Amino acid sequence: MITPFAWFIAAGPAALIALAVVGGRSGPITARAVVVGLLNLCLAAATAIAVGFRGVIETGTAGVAGAGFGLYLDSLSAAMFCLVSFVGVIVIAYSKNYMEGDPGQSRFTRLLCVTLASVLIVILSGNLLQFSFAWIATSVGLQALLLFYPERHAAVLAGRKKFIASRLGELCVIAASLLIYQTFHTLDYGQIFTAARGMAALHGNVPAIVHSASALLVVAALLKSAQFPMHGWLTEVMETPTPVSALLHAGIINAGGFLILRLSSVVSLSTPSLEFLAIVGGFTALFGSVVMLTQTSIKVSLAFSTVAQMGFMMLECGLAAFPAALLHIIAHSLYKAHAFLSSGSVIDIARASWTPSPGGKPHPARLTIAIAAVLALAYVLGKVFGQSLTDQPAVFTLGAVLLLGLVHLIASSIDERPKFYVVARTAIYAIAVGGVYFGLQFVMEHVFASSLPVVVGLQGPFAVAVALFIIVSFAFVILFQGLVPRDDGRARWRGIYALIANGLYVNTFANRLVLRFWPPRAATSPRLTLQPGADA
Repeated sequence: MITPFAWFIAAGPAALIALAVVGGRSGPITARAVVVGLLNLCLAAATAIAVGFRGVIETGTAGVAGAGFGLYLDSLSAAMFCLVSFVGVIVIAYSKNYMEGDPGQSRFTRLLCVTLASVLIVILSGNLLQFSFAWIATSVGLQALLLFYPERHAAVLAGRKKFIASRLGELCVIAASLLIYQTFHTLDYGQIFTAARGMAALHGNVPAIVHSASALLVVAALLKSAQFPMHGWLTEVMETPTPVSALLHAGIINAGGFLILRLSSVVSLSTPSLEFLAIVGGFTALFGSVVMLTQTSIKVSLAFSTVAQMGFMMLECGLAAFPAALLHIIAHSLYKAHAFLSSGSVIDIARASWTPSPGGKPHPARLTIAIAAVLALAYVLGKVFGQSLTDQPAVFTLGAVLLLGLVHLIASSIDERPKFYVVARTAIYAIAVGGVYFGLQFVMEHVFASSLPVVVGLQGPFAVAVALFIIVSFAFVILFQGLVPRDDGRARWRGIYALIANGLYVNTFANRLVLRFWPPRAATSPRLTLQPGADA
């Protein structure tokens, strides 16, 4: 039975869809979209309060065999509902001025409303059938937004690669849903989660069909979140309006992570699937972070940053640190929405805040000292909060990488002419950053304990090995970043730099494949053969 409260919550996404259908002139429809966006934000806040007081709110499914309409509201869906609603209303309000005067403003607002409504339904769905339809609708709406200016050939090429990745991901979701139904005889979340927890409690052999379903869900998540080697389309969608980039990077791209978190009770039953997710996510995080450092375009750099951040999120999911992955989604979404919407002024801000370092580039020896110091700090703070390398490998890894970002600041404070005040202030900043990070992870682990399973099977040699590989790799990148400017005249450095700047030419190969098997209707434009990132 669908409760009145469920209809009340469902009114938000329904209003967005109704607005897109009814429409209106450019000005009025955009203004009304902002109002509906605020309505969704209020409903999200009400949902969070209700879940906080009542716990899980499950309406059941109005349909047959757990297939139909229903809502499943727990702390995970409430947090994501608040996040997406907040980002959505900001993006809609920003687009009101950004698209002012564009003849397609009304069409753009309609597409934005449909896409945002689809994302909200993905979050609030109470069964896999409803989730699958909303998942597909999200991809279709995003595809239309990415091709809002169809005359831009680079956008068409990126859209075609996105189309291929999306269709493969949707097939994986549908196939996984069928396997889950065959296993648990229902598509209703509540019943699936209960049965999955019962299966985990038996500590017996997991059926092969569950491993297959988990593997399909993992592949769908990797495709949705633009993980290596299917990441290229995300770095080439810069010719779409900026509000779309903000919505994509701050909201829709997180759908892969949400898929794993929502069905973590099922995915966590398959250790091989989690290990595969950790390997691909860890490599993508390293790959995206390194390539990002070589980009000269602000938006392309932000796009590779998103690829890397999604890799970290997948790594956390793969190492069963589900609360850490959720915190990562929230923090990254807020940061990336702000970064894209303010990307036009970031260059002026950087120029205004830049000051030359009196000591020049940090010496490699001082960089090594700084790296050792931040890793020691991460170890101490991890022990204090019970999130050490062996206890919580994913949490510790991300904390160590976060603190490694302070290495150049710490090295500069002790370089050439160190002063006690400067060194002490820098140390306090580093301790504060690390303390806030590990503290937030501790809070998330307890707040979302009822929604996200705690899996201890991944806290073993494999998880520690992956964590150490990521930490050592990023430490090496820090040293590499400090050494390259000193030897940039050497041929081998120029070759390595070109290889990294072009993303190991993986996306170039993908472009050639797409153009070969899916050629453009008109004559090939020179822009279609550019290197990854150059289109934008």
